[in-house]
Amino acid sequence: MWGDTMKISNADRARVLVQALPYIQKYTGKTIVVKYGGNAMVNEGLKKAVMSDIVLMQLVGINVVLVHGGGPEISSMLKKVGKESRFVRGMRVTDGETMEIVQMVLAGKVNKDLVQLLERHNGRAIGLCGLDGGMLMAEKLSGAEDLGYVGEITEVHTDIITDATANGYVPVIATVAGGSGGEVYNINADIAASRIAAELGAEKLILMTDVRGLLRDKDDEETIIPVVNVSEVPKLQNQGIISGGMIPKVDCCVEAVRRGVGRAHMIDGRIPHSILIELFSDEGIGTMFC
Repeated sequence: MWGDTMKISNADRARVLVQALPYIQKYTGKTIVVKYGGNAMVNEGLKKAVMSDIVLMQLVGINVVLVHGGGPEISSMLKKVGKESRFVRGMRVTDGETMEIVQMVLAGKVNKDLVQLLERHNGRAIGLCGLDGGMLMAEKLSGAEDLGYVGEITEVHTDIITDATANGYVPVIATVAGGSGGEVYNINADIAASRIAAELGAEKLILMTDVRGLLRDKDDEETIIPVVNVSEVPKLQNQGIISGGMIPKVDCCVEAVRRGVGRAHMIDGRIPHSILIELFSDEGIGTMFC
């Protein structure tokens, strides 16, 4: 229905708009945090679709906050300088030199490219990172293996975010954080989006992923679970339905809901306009945590 190339009649267009109206009324004036990453961030067609979705949300009065990653770009830059990327449990091992590159790529190139892209779609955007206004404070992530400058968020200060949305801008946030001793830490973007959404009292957190959502059978996309109550998560983990790389994403959704976010959604960023389908249609998309 939302596809760019699909031809629909005027009557179908009217039905789409009528169906969207109550959702537009529901979310106007509310805050929605979108974590942007995966294939939607590297495929040019999908990238344009996401930007147009965000601009439309902004135009109907939604306070959109865009939190982004940038793993492929960081790996590419490290390769250019002859430095190998190393990961432990899905987290990038970040020594001092790597942290400088992470900060440069995330808060510099990736962040400003997204701001420019939103502006080209006639949106109003401002690029920020966790260092601005002391937005994200962190300490070194503790664990069995030393990951270097990988941080765990200790505080979130949202004044600079709410100032931006109040003035009609989409805050585009790169997830680096400051330490109490002047250190700079690399922060997982899913976790940062979850904590920011909670601190803002957001209506929704939307995590864009490269899968349809939470699947009962990881090899069958038709087994998607559309709604999960956070109380069901331990049982789903024990059954092995939530496993591997899905565990930290689900944990972020659960944490957001437990901290007061209205709903958390894991949606398939490979589908064009997946954000609009989730927000403004009866069908929805992906898996909703409530």
